Amino acid sequence: MGAVNIWNAMEVADDARENPNLCSDIQSSSLTIDHSLSLPDMKPRLIQLCQDLFKKWSNLDFSRFSVETVSGGITNLLLKVTIKEENGNEELVTVRLYGPNTEIVINRERELQAIKYLSAAGFGAKLLGVFGNGMVQSFINARTLTPPDMRMPKLAAEIARELRKFHEVEIPGSKEPQLWNDISRFFDKASILKFDDNEKQGIYKTISFEEVNDQIVELKELTCLLNAPVVFAHNDLLSGNLMVNDQEEKLYLIDFEYGSYNYRGFDIGNHFNEYAGYDCDYSLYPHKDEQYHFFRHYLQPEKPHEVSDEDLEALYVESNTYMLASHLYWALWALIQAKMSPIDFDYLGYFFLRYNEYKRQKENYFLLARSYLSGSRAG
Repeated sequence: MGAVNIWNAMEVADDARENPNLCSDIQSSSLTIDHSLSLPDMKPRLIQLCQDLFKKWSNLDFSRFSVETVSGGITNLLLKVTIKEENGNEELVTVRLYGPNTEIVINRERELQAIKYLSAAGFGAKLLGVFGNGMVQSFINARTLTPPDMRMPKLAAEIARELRKFHEVEIPGSKEPQLWNDISRFFDKASILKFDDNEKQGIYKTISFEEVNDQIVELKELTCLLNAPVVFAHNDLLSGNLMVNDQEEKLYLIDFEYGSYNYRGFDIGNHFNEYAGYDCDYSLYPHKDEQYHFFRHYLQPEKPHEVSDEDLEALYVESNTYMLASHLYWALWALIQAKMSPIDFDYLGYFFLRYNEYKRQKENYFLLARSYLSGSRAG
């Protein structure tokens, strides 16, 4: 893991030399920090990292640094470092430690490539430095949204407008959509696991991967008929990756580690799935009127009420069909995490939550898509 991420850091440093206007201020370090350390044990290593990355702080006394945890999700650990400089100024940075084994499901090279261009376009925190198993970014003074926040009409409209702008950012490299490549890669890894824990192995053995594969093939064939636009997508737009400064009324999209070129409908459908929150209460999935409100502000941010019924219906079908792919994607992701992640989370249970919801919703949205497609051909 460390060697791969150090190599990525060197790649970013090379990009900085080649594109001085874009990323000349991105620093790199080969240091790594043990994700499992307690905060008191981690603090001196974090200070050493900051001093290695940023020469202006290299001679500051350790007492001028303070460290606190911002969040500890099921993928990364986020820490805020406050630095009191000798001139009396105070600076804040965010250190993100990649979760152990996350490079199995996250393409860190792709993330670092994209984040420079997204940051330049005004999205997320500014990338300041990269190191062996993480990155340092500017600190965003804002609160993280909760799942109920996302369905508030004013915030939903703002998320839609920001997502439209996000989708318009051009990232160099291949524009090939990654959804089915990623699902295929996840399937290959998820279908050959073996758990040391007998109970987990017993649960795992109840999964029919032949059935899962059939579902993937069938859904891929259907979505291909929709000709959905390909955009650079966030792919993980849950409430934890949205922040808002209430005083300035500014919304931030953050954490682009799953970002890739992908189908527009997948990004939107995946976001709608996140209305269910961390408890996966899918009764909270947005109803048609809520979705149409979102679509209007996504399709025509300046004149949302001039969006045609035809365009609303087309995006409704697209988003809800790709919503099904979101369930398959994260279900397979969860199986890999169940084996690889040291984090105490019921990933196996999460697989069944997502896969069973896929099966529950499948008939309704397959029928919707096929009816729409037959009507389009007739027209």
